[in-house]
This record gives sequence, C-alpha cells and structure tokens, in this order.
Amino acid sequence: MPSTMIPNLLRAWLTAAAASLLVGCVSYAHFDGSTLVPGTSTEADILKLMGPPAEKVKLDNGSTEWFYPLPAARQTYAITIGADGRFVSSQQRLQPEYFDRIRRETWTTKEVRALLGPPVEVVRFERQQRDVWTYRWKEYTEYWELDVQFSYDGVVREVLKLQEFVGTGPGLSTWAN
Repeated sequence: MPSTMIPNLLRAWLTAAAASLLVGCVSYAHFDGSTLVPGTSTEADILKLMGPPAEKVKLDNGSTEWFYPLPAARQTYAITIGADGRFVSSQQRLQPEYFDRIRRETWTTKEVRALLGPPVEVVRFERQQRDVWTYRWKEYTEYWELDVQFSYDGVVREVLKLQEFVGTGPGLSTWAN
C-alpha cells in the first residue's frame, strides 16, 4: 500500500468519525425539546424533531405528557402538550425536586407514571406483595437509584433513594451502568 494512502484513509476515517459525533451531538441536543416554541410548536413538530415518545400519559387537565427516556444519560424528558395540541414545556424529570413530590400512602401508580414516566426496571416481590419501579439518575458525578414500592393495590408504600457505588481499582467494582 503506498504511503500516501495511509494518511488519506486516516483522514477519511477521522472525518467520518467527527461527522458521526456531530450528528450524535445534534440529535442529543434536540432530545430535550429546547428548540420547540411554547404555544407554537405542534405535535407534528415534536415528532419530527424527537421521534415517537416511549410513553404518552393523558393528564386530568386535558394536556398530555410525552416521555423521552435517555437511559444511558440517566435522564427522562417530559414534553407537555396542551389540550390544543401545542407544545407547552420540556422538563428533565429524573431530579430530586420531582421525587420529593411523591407521597407515601396516597399516590398511585398513575400519579407516579404521570410525574416520572416509564421506569427502567419493574420487579415483583411476591412475599412482600410489592411491585418496585426503579429509576436511575446522575447528580454531578454521583449515580443514584430511586425505588418506588407499590402494594398490589397500586398505592405507593415506600420511596427509597439509594446512592449507587461507582469505583475501580483493586478490590473495587463498578455498579452503576
């Protein structure tokens, strides 16, 4: 292989890698809905920009929440659409300020789902007669897990915030994913 082909191949590979990275960044930047205009952007605009949501939750006030989870980033964006079909707001819901709203013994699966969207994991504990929904988020450099425990009647019984261990080195392993 001629020596001039190697730099050209390397340049082509680096250009393709940079383009892929740029496309990934651009699509991620739009994943939060930051370019949508309240009162103007329509459901069609949201679908064109962000694609289909993982889940839609109809709220009592006539509006709808569209949930866009980013599991690797430990974020879930809730896009609120008014009863008129227009964009209202975008919020990153996997944050302590939202978790603190959940009320034990009164909230149900419906209310938690409308607030946080779909969990990353659901586990049933037969002996305890509990279903546990797990949400994961990141604050600065710390990884966290929120476990919301429901009795079989769908009522919140426990809300647990657990810090996940992340470390490497001799005798240490990585827990967070």
